[in-house]
Amino acid sequence: MRFRDRAHILQRKVKVAVEQHVIDKPPIEGFPMREWSMRLYLLDEDGAERPADVFTKVVYNLHPTFENPVQTFVKPPFVCSNEGWGEFEIGIDLYTTEKTKLAPIVQDLNFQKEEYASIHTVVFKNPSQALQERLRESGPLPNDEDRPKKKGLASKKAAQKYDYEKVADALQKLEEEDLLKVIQMINEGKAPDTYIRSDVEVTDLLQAGEFSIDLYTMPDTLTSKLWDFFLKRGLVS
Repeated sequence: MRFRDRAHILQRKVKVAVEQHVIDKPPIEGFPMREWSMRLYLLDEDGAERPADVFTKVVYNLHPTFENPVQTFVKPPFVCSNEGWGEFEIGIDLYTTEKTKLAPIVQDLNFQKEEYASIHTVVFKNPSQALQERLRESGPLPNDEDRPKKKGLASKKAAQKYDYEKVADALQKLEEEDLLKVIQMINEGKAPDTYIRSDVEVTDLLQAGEFSIDLYTMPDTLTSKLWDFFLKRGLVS
């Protein structure tokens, strides 16, 4: 028996736009000095550029020979500008909170063209409700069309008491015995509008084998019980 939080794995396209040109400074080791810059955009479902404001900060990891090889920016489009003479790959870290970092993307800096861009796919795991709302600006989310509308859901998320990312992580760490207990708690505590999807239609989730649940549609009483359960087992704090 497995648990999947399938509804909260989201993907988006990030565009890294690069500009570079030769500048009037003495060459290094026979190579002309250049000024270059990178900036980030989020692409919507039509491929149009949108502000990458789903990120709270972006960190560029430059070649270690730079005087300041780790450069951080907190405002879109997160422009990173430098001077140099060599081509190299830059690891870019994208943060959605102060501590939540996506898998890094790697951008090639080369001098074949003065302007070019690369498109990278990034994955958001269990994004917060606020982040989901920002992601909706660049395209629909999975299950937007078939999930039920829960009255007052927006106001509930604005004042949410529990960290749903921690709840999702705790679910993935459960041993079989505790997992069965949690499924039973969900079985007994779910509301009529709690969004659950399983491969087979059952009323008892213990018979489903595999299912996914939108944690944000759980009633507060169920979320509270799960949180206390995880807290006692040291899975949340």
